[in-house]
Amino acid sequence: MMEPQESGVQYSRWSNSQDEVSMNMQASESSGCERIYTKLCTGKLGIAMKVAGGIIVFWIIFIIGYITGYYVHKCK
Repeated sequence: MMEPQESGVQYSRWSNSQDEVSMNMQASESSGCERIYTKLCTGKLGIAMKVAGGIIVFWIIFIIGYITGYYVHKCK
């Protein structure tokens, strides 16, 4: 006997197959934003991006604080 192979697509002969196929296609397609998010925010590249982002945010806050402190404490 032939065993049915498992796949990501499910078929139900009792439901409207046209609706089911369109739903499966929409679920399998991902938008450009989701692909970019998946590529940049997960895995080793995602960790590197988060570390780099944290360092950049730290330096921006440091520079803003330095400039603010300079003008607040400047001798007149």
